[in-house]
Formats: sequence, C-alpha cells, structure tokens
Amino acid sequence: MTQFVYQAMDVEGKLLRGNMDASNLSDLELRLKRMELDLIDCKEVARQTLALRKRQVKRSDLINFCFYMEQLSGAGVPMLETLADLRDSLDHPRFREIVADLIESIEGGLQLSQAMEKHPDTFDSTFISLIAAGEHSGKIAEVFLNLTETLKWQDELASQTKKILMYPAFVGTIVLGVTFFLMIYLVPQLTGFIKNMGQELPFHTKALIFVSGIFINYWYMIIAIPLLTGAGLTFLIRTNPRARYMADDYLLRVWMIGPILHKIILARFATFFALMYASGVTILECIRLSEQIVANKVIEAGLHRAGLLISEGQNVTTSFQNVGIFPPLVVRMLKVGESTGSLDKALRNVSYFYNREVKESIEKVQTMIEPIMTVILGAILGWIMLSVLGPIYDTISKIKA
Repeated sequence: MTQFVYQAMDVEGKLLRGNMDASNLSDLELRLKRMELDLIDCKEVARQTLALRKRQVKRSDLINFCFYMEQLSGAGVPMLETLADLRDSLDHPRFREIVADLIESIEGGLQLSQAMEKHPDTFDSTFISLIAAGEHSGKIAEVFLNLTETLKWQDELASQTKKILMYPAFVGTIVLGVTFFLMIYLVPQLTGFIKNMGQELPFHTKALIFVSGIFINYWYMIIAIPLLTGAGLTFLIRTNPRARYMADDYLLRVWMIGPILHKIILARFATFFALMYASGVTILECIRLSEQIVANKVIEAGLHRAGLLISEGQNVTTSFQNVGIFPPLVVRMLKVGESTGSLDKALRNVSYFYNREVKESIEKVQTMIEPIMTVILGAILGWIMLSVLGPIYDTISKIKA
C-alpha cells in the first residue's frame, strides 16, 4: 500500500483534503468514490512526513462516534448503513477515512472489532476487546452506550488531572517571575542606595545582595539547570524501565498530589474493569487489558502479579489483597462483589467513590495552594523590605540621636 495525500470534492461541491492508503491511483479513485468524493489532485508522500501532518482523532471524536453507533445500532439499523451514515456526516478528514476503511473491511468479511485492529492509533486494545465482546454477546449497542459514558467520564477525569497539575505550575511560574523581577531589577537599585550610606550592613541584607548578584550574573544557569535536569530525567524515565518504575512509585507518594493520582488510577482501573467484565470479557483478560490502562508501572506490576495468582487458582479478592497495592476499600468491594456475583457493580461503586474523592481532593489542594504561594511570595517580599528598610531605619535613628 502507498500513502496518498489527496484533494477531493464532495457532492455539495466542498473541497476536502486528506490522506489514504491505496495500491495505486485507480484504487485511490475507487476508494474515494465509495465515500462519494471525486478526486481532484493527489500525490504520494512518505509515511514519516504524513505522520507529522495527520490530524489526531481526539477523545471527543470517539465519544461522538460511540454515541452515534449506539443510537443507530439500538434502533436496529444495519452496521454498514450506520457506518456509511456516520462517514457522510463527519467533518474530521482523518476519522472519515478511518470509518471508510472500516466499511471496506467489513464488506471484505471482517467483524467490526477486526476492522478496528487495523487502526491501533485510534482504537486501543481495550476498546477493541469491548467491541468484540459485544459482537459475541449480541449487545453491541449496550457496549457502545457504556463506552460513551466511560469516555465522557475519562474526559472529565483528564480535565481534573490537568487542573491539579496546571494550577500549581501556573502559580509557581508567576511567583518565579516576580522573584526574578525583584532580584534582577528592583533589589540592585535599592541596595545601591544602601551601600552609599556607608554603614555596616546586617547579615540578612548581605544575604539579599549576594542572592541578587547570583540572579544577575547567573540567571541563564538558574533557568537552564532545571530545564536540563528535567529533560535528562524525562529521557532516563522513558529509556530505563527501572527509572520509570521508581518515578511512578515516587508519584504515588509525593505530598498532596500522590494520593490524588493514586485515586485517579484506581478509579480508571475500576471503571474499565467493570465495563469489560460486564461486557463478557474474562477476568484474566480484564486484568491484562487493565495493565495497559493504568499508566503507572507500580500499579501495572501489581495487576500482573494479581493475574498470576488468579491463574494459579486463588480467588480475585485474595489475589488483590496479597498484592498489597490496593487499599482496603477496593479489596472489601471485590470481596462483596465476588460473593454476590456482581463484581462489575461492586467495581462501579469503587469508581464512583474514588471519582468523588478525586473531585473533593482537587478542590482541597487548590484551596491550599493559593495561600501557600501567597505566603512564599509574602516571605520573599518581607525579606527584601526588611533587608532594605532595616539599614535605612537604623541610619535615621542615628541621625535623630
């Protein structure tokens, strides 16, 4: 297959640009004709170049896809007609081509889940496994409904995660910027006046002048060292599995943020585990797929050990309890769900609990960060004012005496 970048026109005369795999020019024209598009111009392009130009399929696009599929599948519309209607209504060029390829694959005899396997960058293994389970059980519309709700929840969770990381970063940047301004611009002007007074300076004033000198003479190092250190640690974490494990373990323990990230991971695990189990996926397969979802090597290793214990004959509750990375609440809920035969319901309760805990914890952290940053900035300003005004006050006192 060759990659083509094309320009085509739809039935309404609207020009569309996109890319598509095709054997040759004739095959490209045929594929576009099935999408009710007329080829105007095209050229072959290297896959590396194309990867930089592709417009990614976002989570919001997948939410709309699942909602549309659930509505039409639930109404009894055949799969090919549903996909064809969806293809014609999509404005996203890349996603439109993916849906067109799904139609071709299904017409060639593949199941929808098998067709989705050809697009792993859009449909992950968990998504495909759920669709396959829905096809086997005949509950494809229900699976799409659950996927819609889960993707919406995941989108909200991602927004909350960004909120807890971005807010401290933003406020910290402001504090750092103010500190640079004070040390590089304001303090030198004030200390120059103090030195001309000709008196012995106290220690805290000398310390301020010394720190200000460091900022003035080595400002580039103050900026470069943290950036280079961060880049080096990022490279090490990405290339060294042991470093990645230690970093993920540290993230789960770091003050304030660690417990919230732990709850977010457990909420994500419980939600997807419940969804897969309710769709007919086996417990061992649920655990295997959950390892790819949690995005934390410590939790991933714990799930892997739990899967091994279950495969050796232990029950779910005992296995998760022996792993030791899941809190008593999760273990207790698993025990109740396993004994009553409603494991998916128990896990949904775990997800609901942790989701609520995450929201409350983020609000608490945000309310704590603002006064902490205010105290830090106030301490810096107080140090500067004390170091500058102290000698001036001493001089005035001596003059009066």
